[in-house]
Amino acid sequence: MPMTTHTSAADALVGMVEASSLSAPAGLFRALADPSRLLILRHLLTGEHRVVDLTQHLGLAQSTVSQHLACLRDCGLVSSRAVGRASWFALTHPEAALDVLGAAERLLALTGDAVEGCATARRDVRTAQGARRG
Repeated sequence: MPMTTHTSAADALVGMVEASSLSAPAGLFRALADPSRLLILRHLLTGEHRVVDLTQHLGLAQSTVSQHLACLRDCGLVSSRAVGRASWFALTHPEAALDVLGAAERLLALTGDAVEGCATARRDVRTAQGARRG
């Protein structure tokens, strides 16, 4: 029995691989791989926030929030605007971010706890957390 696929989506992905390297998508997934960055992204889905707001709402250190916002800004996922001496941060494409996070939740629901059991994924998260502390 032939395997059913979503041919238009699969064709688009194959075309993307042929058109460019996978370094940009890998970089995007690397940016999304950090639990603190995901927490910040989810919080920014509710609207604009200042660093001080994010530190209070999320219980993260100011330096941690600032580092992660810089990464997310460098990746084009968030933008900032100055209001007086404060900078307000917002998602650059909230609908697309919601789509990606929703797709991840759906895929996780389908795969169950398989990601939790993946030694490579656990090692990569621990390595990223250690690099932040170092």
